[in-house]
Amino acid sequence: MSLRLRPGVSTADTAYGTVLLDERSGDYWQLNPTAATVFRRLAAGDSETQAAAALADEFDVDPAQALLDVTALVEHLRTARLVTS
Repeated sequence: MSLRLRPGVSTADTAYGTVLLDERSGDYWQLNPTAATVFRRLAAGDSETQAAAALADEFDVDPAQALLDVTALVEHLRTARLVTS
């Protein structure tokens, strides 16, 4: 799965993760370091399973919980209409 930002959404890395800005509405979302890692991996072409495995390895998270977290993040990004896939 390749996750792409919707046109009009930009990103900026911060000291505490990544910010997504919807330039049309002015709304922004702060992704914490774990969410930012997942977002970057999905944007680079990783599947949700691959991103979850990387999350579990890097942050010492249970693999099953990591997959649930990745799935939830993707759903939130889609619901907010920030990404396309």
